[in-house]
Parts: sequence; structure tokens; C-alpha cells
Amino acid sequence: MRHIAAQRAWSRQHFGPRHAHQYWRRPLARAEDTVVRVLREMIPPFRPAPGPAVRDLASLIRRLPPSCGPVRLVGVDGHAGSGKTTFAEQLAMALGGAPVLRLDDIATHDELFDWTGRLQDQVIEPLAHGRTAHYAPYDWRARRFGAPRPLPPAPVVVVEGVGAGRRALRPHLALLLWMELPREEAWARGRSRDGEEQREFWNGWVPAERRHFADDPSRPFAGLLVLQREKGYEVVPGPAGTVGPDQPLTHGDGPPAVC
Repeated sequence: MRHIAAQRAWSRQHFGPRHAHQYWRRPLARAEDTVVRVLREMIPPFRPAPGPAVRDLASLIRRLPPSCGPVRLVGVDGHAGSGKTTFAEQLAMALGGAPVLRLDDIATHDELFDWTGRLQDQVIEPLAHGRTAHYAPYDWRARRFGAPRPLPPAPVVVVEGVGAGRRALRPHLALLLWMELPREEAWARGRSRDGEEQREFWNGWVPAERRHFADDPSRPFAGLLVLQREKGYEVVPGPAGTVGPDQPLTHGDGPPAVC
């Protein structure tokens, strides 16, 4: 007990009698933080079930012929902040848990769009031969690549991110979807989502995205456009025309989200 008394005396000396209790509460706070972190890992975040439009789209995709070996690659493209990630998650869920490749894991600070070679070698080539792909996701905070992740040659693989419909990738796509949201509105939503911490990044991203789509546009080649309405998604024919059987895909899917 002597060492406890000595530590309490030390805390009163360094923190003062009114704040000494904070020193003793720190281990408890750390324990609480650990419990919260473990619970977050154990309990997945709530995601609403896909609505009729997304389910109909999933049914259409399943009937498309494979485009990359045995895989139907589906691209979800659009401006940054247009909702690609959220929609891709909904679509993957409607497809029974289809794998999703996020192009944010392929791009880097130094190669915002100059990543086609890496995508070809790590993902397209293996999938085209029916093999499990392995790609090293980029850590945007640590500024380095992480441990390789497997990407199996599932019947459908969703590729989401700015540039998912670029010319180097289009020959391997079964379908290209474009999130229909004006770029200025999408960028404003993205900036609001990421906050002040990412202001410098966005200041560099916006001109880079402008240059990319000026040189390599995706929207003109989209088979379907995805619009976010007040109560959900609407899927309509895109500039490239409908893909697969002609069917209405205009049901609401629930509240829109930003990603």
C-alpha cells in the first residue's frame, strides 16, 4: 500500500488536490476506450437493406455475361463526394455480399490517377485468369502500402471510385454506373464530409479530378445513371444506352447518403 500512497502524494503534488483524481481516473478511461473500441469492432454499423431499385439492378447484373474471366466487373464512377461508396455498399449487399474494390486503396498521394498499371497487375490480370487477386491497399495517413488483401474471382466484383470507368478499365467492365451529381455539388459535399483537416488535400484533388475527366471522361460511357432522390435512388439509362433486358429501375431505396 505504500507505493499507492506515494503515487497519490505525487499526483497531488503535480496536479494539485483538485485535479489529482484525474490522474487516477486515466486507467479507467483507457479501459473504457478499449471496451468501446472492441464493441465497435464486434458490432457492425447499421446499414439499411437495399431498396427495390438496387435489388432490380442486382438482378440485372447477375444476368450479364462475365467481362473479366469468370467475373462480372461493375464500375461505380462519379465525382468525389457523389455517393459512390455508399451506393456500392448497397449494391454489394443486394448481390449477396459481392466483393468491393475501392480505388482509394489503389491510388496514392503521388498517383491520384496514375495507377492503371498497378490495378492491371494486381487485380485485372489475376481475375481474368480466374485466380484470386492480391492488392496492397494504400494507407493515406501513413503514406505507405499495407499488407496484401485477397480479392476472389466472385461472380460479381464491384469497383468503386473516381476513375472506375476510365478507358483502360472499360474493356473489362460488364457495366459502368455513373453517380449523377454535378461536380461542384459533389465536391462541396465531400469537403463538408472530410472537414477542415482535409482542406489541403481537396485543394489539390479538385484540379487533378478536372484534368482526369477532361482527358479521360467516364460519364459518356455509362450504361446507367444513378440519381439520389429525397427518399432513395433512381436508376435510369445512361449516355451509352441500357445494358441487358429493358426494365424500369426507378424505385426509391431509402435515405440518400454522402460518400
